Amino acid sequence: MPATTLKSKSKPIRILVVDDHALVRLGLSQLISYEPDMEVCGDACDTTEALQKVKTLQPHLVILDISLQRGNGIELTKTLKARHPDVKVLISSMHDESLFAERALCAGAVGYINKQEATEKVVEAIRQVLDGQIYLSTEMTSHLLHRLGNHREKRLERTSVELLSDRECEVFELIGRGIPTRAIAKQLHLSIKTIETHREHIKEKLGLANGTELTRHAVQWVLENN
Repeated sequence: MPATTLKSKSKPIRILVVDDHALVRLGLSQLISYEPDMEVCGDACDTTEALQKVKTLQPHLVILDISLQRGNGIELTKTLKARHPDVKVLISSMHDESLFAERALCAGAVGYINKQEATEKVVEAIRQVLDGQIYLSTEMTSHLLHRLGNHREKRLERTSVELLSDRECEVFELIGRGIPTRAIAKQLHLSIKTIETHREHIKEKLGLANGTELTRHAVQWVLENN
């Protein structure tokens, strides 16, 4: 059903919020509650709970983070679009937009908003994607248009970072922000051993000899893309 037919008092827009932080879920719920034609029908903290609630609550829109207690928001987006193609997905994350926005769109999301955006931008993003549009920051939109404009030159190229999996990208970005392995494991709800395995895979894919080169490469990438 088109989003424009949902904006009525009898049938409010139903939104599910998926985030691993309770305060974020609460904050988004309160923000959305001020909109007379919207309601938060539920929330979830991980992939399993999110899939269960989408099935039972049938939201029109899912707002989800990339890093969840169990699972990854990009992979969850792919699963949601496969199982519930009519449900729209808006990614809301602290992760670098230049690294994850295009991946999110390819996975089936219809927008990407950074959590640092002003609160009024959140509602704007929700309304824009429900009206059938894509929501991205002005900077990211310009970046993607530039890439499309140069697709002939770029179609055979693939940057090294694009070789990484979604989870490896999360780890790579956090390394570049100077976060140690133990803290990365805690933030992503993974074991230290798993993070160390991801580090090894990243080094292999990027052709880096050791941890020092990995850190230098990650820091340089973060500095160049912020």
